[in-house]
Amino acid sequence: MQEKKKKIAILGSSGSIGTQALEVIEEQSHLFEVEILTVNKSADLLIEQAKKFRPNAVVIVDQAFYNQVNNALFDYDIKVYTGAEALEQVVTFNEVDIVLTALVGYAGLQPTISAINAGKTIALANKETLVVAGELITRLAREKGVNILPVDSEHSAIFQCLTGEYMNPIEKIILTASGGPFRGKTAEELKAVTKVQALKHPNWDMGAKITIDSASLMNKGLEVIEAKWLFNLNPEQIEVVVHPQSIIHSLVQFEDGSIKAQLGLPDMKLPIQYAMGFPERLKNDFTRFNFLDYPQLGFEAPDTKTFRNLALAFSALKKGGNVPCVMNAANEVVVAAFLEDKIGFLEMSEVIERCMDEIPFVEKPELEDYIQSDKQARTVAQRIIESV
Repeated sequence: MQEKKKKIAILGSSGSIGTQALEVIEEQSHLFEVEILTVNKSADLLIEQAKKFRPNAVVIVDQAFYNQVNNALFDYDIKVYTGAEALEQVVTFNEVDIVLTALVGYAGLQPTISAINAGKTIALANKETLVVAGELITRLAREKGVNILPVDSEHSAIFQCLTGEYMNPIEKIILTASGGPFRGKTAEELKAVTKVQALKHPNWDMGAKITIDSASLMNKGLEVIEAKWLFNLNPEQIEVVVHPQSIIHSLVQFEDGSIKAQLGLPDMKLPIQYAMGFPERLKNDFTRFNFLDYPQLGFEAPDTKTFRNLALAFSALKKGGNVPCVMNAANEVVVAAFLEDKIGFLEMSEVIERCMDEIPFVEKPELEDYIQSDKQARTVAQRIIESV
């Protein structure tokens, strides 16, 4: 008897993770099918994806594009919804088995909460959800008996290394970082870098926001905080090592000193497939890693004095409360400003730090506190940028 296909809701189907997830679903069509697709503004791509994969429903968040999408899909028996609230509703549909949250930034928080409340398995590519509200999200997932399966390559690597090691305590985890396009540059050299330079990642093909975060090492900082919540760690148990080749995706060291690592070519389809197919490893035709193609693998310490965002993230993690939420909101604002040539590369860290200092500290925030902290941080960050 054929196994029942898992029905997938992809939040953010127009982005890098979303489009690659659709490739995985197409390649493994005997196991998965698309139930929900959502985008923010990419109406033409959503229409194209919907006609190809025939989901039950789609969401175009920007209401200005609703009529275009609705008219295009009218004859396809596909429900069309619009508005941010629709994201929170479609993830609760009975037919949905897995919610892949591939939205960028804070926007992923509320839909993920709704999906957890509905008892859906979460394939998490939106690290900001755990950065902003890690304590709330993990507590809710425990209460609802919901699995959160990591999609980020680093966290997927750790998850894979921990499979079968449930009874063995972790001594520490080691997150690897490529170092981005500016690895080795001095602060003086970074003063004049442009967004064009920052968007040229040496190993990964990603969206603009995450690529800038990678260049500034904020992406690694966000991953540090995400790892704390995913794997129930203390800040002292998390280490970051720069590994320019991006072959070792991360490592786990156990109490006996043994280290397990997960290796592979930089290809996000592997962690996407692993999360959707878990606990099975699904056969595929992805390009295989060959040691002889990489006779040398390098490692070095991150330069947290020049790339201050990583240090700021560790500081936010140690302070806890609403500080990571504030840091994330300020970062989203400064990255947008940098992409619009309104702020310099190094100035991003300065604005983030000022926001972390200025926004009132909330030691044990609940959802409304996170919402208010996010709003306040965005307002303060914008004010600082405009005054520069």
